[in-house]
Amino acid sequence: MKAKKILPTYYDVPIIDIAAEGKAIAKVDELVIFIPFAAPGDLVDIQLTKKKKNFAEAKVIQYKEWSSDRVDPFCNHFGVCGGCKWQHVSYEKQLYYKEKQVIDHLQRIGKIQIKEIKPILGSNRTVFYRNKLEFTFSNKAWLTENELKDEARSQPKNALGFHIPTLFDKVLDIKKCWLQDDISNQIRNTLKQFAELNHMSFFDLRKQEGWLRTLIIRTSSIGELMVILVFFHEDEKRRKQLLQFLVDQFPQITSCVYVINSKANDTITDQSVHLFYGRDYIVEEMEGLKFKIGPKSFYQTNSLQAYELYKIVRDFAQLSGNELVYDLYTGTGTIANFIAKNVREVIGIEYVPEAIEDAKMNAVINNIANTHFFAGDIKEILNDAFLQEHGFPEIIITDPPRAGMHNDVINKLLEIKSKRIVYVSCNSATQARDLKLLNDVYEVVKIQPVDMFPHTHHVENVALLSLRECGND
Repeated sequence: MKAKKILPTYYDVPIIDIAAEGKAIAKVDELVIFIPFAAPGDLVDIQLTKKKKNFAEAKVIQYKEWSSDRVDPFCNHFGVCGGCKWQHVSYEKQLYYKEKQVIDHLQRIGKIQIKEIKPILGSNRTVFYRNKLEFTFSNKAWLTENELKDEARSQPKNALGFHIPTLFDKVLDIKKCWLQDDISNQIRNTLKQFAELNHMSFFDLRKQEGWLRTLIIRTSSIGELMVILVFFHEDEKRRKQLLQFLVDQFPQITSCVYVINSKANDTITDQSVHLFYGRDYIVEEMEGLKFKIGPKSFYQTNSLQAYELYKIVRDFAQLSGNELVYDLYTGTGTIANFIAKNVREVIGIEYVPEAIEDAKMNAVINNIANTHFFAGDIKEILNDAFLQEHGFPEIIITDPPRAGMHNDVINKLLEIKSKRIVYVSCNSATQARDLKLLNDVYEVVKIQPVDMFPHTHHVENVALLSLRECGND
């Protein structure tokens, strides 16, 4: 057997920057090295864990000096759980690196000249800001190094928490998560205790056996609460016992639903949802508008910051009340319905049929008559016949997934030549690529980065594109 190559160790290495994916950056003899959980300004000893031709990955084996930008992580699960990987960096510096990342992508990848760069908008709430979390039941909890050393605790035990990154069958038992309102912690911990006391089996992810599978908790900014429990198979007596216990213990629950999912994967989008208690939805509010959120609905997971994001979109669009607006990748129509009172008409297009049904329902709930929604592949729907029937938009809002817009969609935008495009992106690298393709016809007037997810490397960016004078030819 060929011996595994021992990778080198480097000493007294300064951390110089943070990469787009959130890892810290060091350089040794021009070799770029990516290192998790370090911070710019740290001086460290590192052990390489992966070596490629142009870069390497490493782990810190000793900190020699601490960066002045460091803060103490507030979560006991930091460094093991896959989330909130920037807790060790001050929030001020997190915002600095996120803004820097957006500008770097647009200028380096997109070669874009930007007239105005508005400072990144930070989140007023940096903990307990999410409105949805999903937890996994496992009969074999991931054990930390300290737990492995403790013989009494190193036997297999149950977990209700998050998957360890890159390991589908390893789940870290979570005691307190700082991402969602604390009622989420109370429900999760109480549920786990009750299930164990009553000998209810936790799922075995490798063997695909057991009963309790996943727990999803959704909250809204007006205090409504949905609990979704997913079971591997039906056990009516025990299911009723568990769900009744939950609604008795937590009168705050607005909606309690369950799913029987016997598939190999955890997704519930193709599964039937059954109501146990209350309504089968909760309600979110924004500027007096009500948004109905069901177990499968998509809604921005940071409700308060989503409101700030949508206000920026509306402001960038410079609406006068007479425009026809196309909202591409409209999702559940949140932006479309949000701006409806400021325009003549909004056409929303989305490839997920269920999302479009939610969009239509939210329009009905709010008595909005000037939004119209269409489901299908945008590159196929947005054709000459569609434009002739529904009109050419003065303004286009586009909020594509992380992969960005399809080339066919971009080419159609170049043909349509709307006065303005407001481009919302959760991935400034693919946004930069798309802006480069639009650059001959549109100029980027201004951008506004928005932090939706504190303590992570993720950042949204809103770009305002204006039709160049030559683009009117």
